Amino acid sequence: MANNIIEVLRERGFVKQTVYEEELIKMLGEKSCTFYVGFDPTADSLHIGHYIPLMAMAHMQKAGHRPIVLIGGGTAMVGDPSGRSDMRSMMTKETIDHNIECFKKQMARFLDFSEGKAIIVNNADWLLNLNYVDFLREIGSTFSVNKMLTAECFKQRLEKGLSFLEFNYMLMQAYDFLVLFRKYGCDLEFGGDDQWSNILAGADLIRRKEQKPSFAMTFPLLTTSDGLKMGKTQKGALWLDATKTTPYDFYQYWRNIEDESVNKCFKLLTFLPLEEIEELTKYQDERMNKAKIRLAYEITTLIHGKAIADEVQAQVEAAFSGDVNQMPVKEVSGVSSVIDVLVASGIAASRGEARRLIEGGGVSVDDRKIEKFDELIPDGLNDFILHKGKKTHVRIIVK
Repeated sequence: MANNIIEVLRERGFVKQTVYEEELIKMLGEKSCTFYVGFDPTADSLHIGHYIPLMAMAHMQKAGHRPIVLIGGGTAMVGDPSGRSDMRSMMTKETIDHNIECFKKQMARFLDFSEGKAIIVNNADWLLNLNYVDFLREIGSTFSVNKMLTAECFKQRLEKGLSFLEFNYMLMQAYDFLVLFRKYGCDLEFGGDDQWSNILAGADLIRRKEQKPSFAMTFPLLTTSDGLKMGKTQKGALWLDATKTTPYDFYQYWRNIEDESVNKCFKLLTFLPLEEIEELTKYQDERMNKAKIRLAYEITTLIHGKAIADEVQAQVEAAFSGDVNQMPVKEVSGVSSVIDVLVASGIAASRGEARRLIEGGGVSVDDRKIEKFDELIPDGLNDFILHKGKKTHVRIIVK
């Protein structure tokens, strides 16, 4: 391999923490490696937090390494305390199976699942039938409770109460790695940096039980320059499913991110060559808008396909140029006031937010600014342009 894949990942900003790094670089340069990333199926769509692991897996596969997608059908029935202040609610098997099918379709945009390529496994296949006493003897005996309690994921929860159910999570995730090592020769686990303690526990378990090399690597979480987690919108999480986050809203999210994050997002969330990224993002003025447009288009294409990305980009351009025929359209019914329209169209997440937008002078109907929060829609006006600020322009059709 011309460039060791770990150097490619490092240049693009994927590498946060590793263990036995020199040994890992040597292995990745000498042979095809089998690696895995775990995904808990707690919703029927992936969200932007899953995007970085998927991109890293795609880079690894392109470099000749084999990905395993581990669906946490078993661990989803327990709950992961990492990065949480509350206990995750447990799920039914039917819900988990449905969510897994949804994941498969979305992941196929990033990974090749054809014969001999990437595979999907479900840890329910081995966790749900475990003999608890045997598990404690084989796995539990290798874990130090004192050491576990120093892990950040447990320290946070101890203040509010950590259930024994959740305390088992680290053992279960470590056991997943051991099972995949034994069954598929998997010797590397990837994950978000909030999973470092769990991933490290798995690599350590393999080295203890099998006396063989195993490795761990984490990715940075996607954050703004202020350290806030990216992917949160007024309507909630930024989903990859078009029915949860429309392609238009998805595109607009990336079109409107802060200038400081554009270069990082290009590297992590697109396949554009680094030289092209540097050329696009070298300006610190209004020319950065051109880079944002390209970023939004590239990411939307990856998630939703070129045809939809082209359509959304045309709608966005139309909204700015005033081309009504190309503008995004929202059909609403049962509305009498501008506040009703803002909420029914999804432009505002709540009546409270809609009121604040109007009182802040940010809402117009056609060319008329709305001054009063309780202003009614004039009788007979059932096709108009609703403007929110300078960037959101939607054609409203009242049914």
